[in-house]
Amino acid sequence: MRHSILRSNQPKEASKYPKDLEQNTFHLGAFHDNTLISIASFFDEKIDKLEIESQYRLRGMATLPEWRGKGAGSLIIKEAESILQQRNVDVLWCNARTSAAGYYDRLGFNQVGEVFDLPPIGPHVISYKKIEKL
Repeated sequence: MRHSILRSNQPKEASKYPKDLEQNTFHLGAFHDNTLISIASFFDEKIDKLEIESQYRLRGMATLPEWRGKGAGSLIIKEAESILQQRNVDVLWCNARTSAAGYYDRLGFNQVGEVFDLPPIGPHVISYKKIEKL
C-alpha cells in the first residue's frame, strides 16, 4: 500500500524505510472484512525543530482511496496515541504533504516551520501533536 498510494512513481525499494525493522518501531493497520484499508508506521525518531525530548515519527500513512474520509486513518492515529502514552512519548510528528496538512490539522496536529520540498514527492510541512499523559 505504501508503494501504490504514496510512491507509485518511484521504485518499490523507495517504500521501505530504514527504521522499519527497529525494535521500537510499530506498524498499525485498519481492516474492513479482512481487507487492509489503511496503514501507518511509527518510529522512535527526533527532529531538531521540536525541542522536546521524547518524540516519535509517523511515516507512510496511507488509506485506500475508496475508504478515505471514513475514519480509518483517525482510528490508527488514536491507537498510536494510546501506544505512545504507554511509552511516555511527548510528541508525534511527521513530514506532512501539504495536500494532507488539513487532515492532520483536523486530527489535532500543529505545523512548525516553513513548507519544504521532498523530491520527487513534493511540498511538505512538519506537523506535530503533543501526546496527552496518562
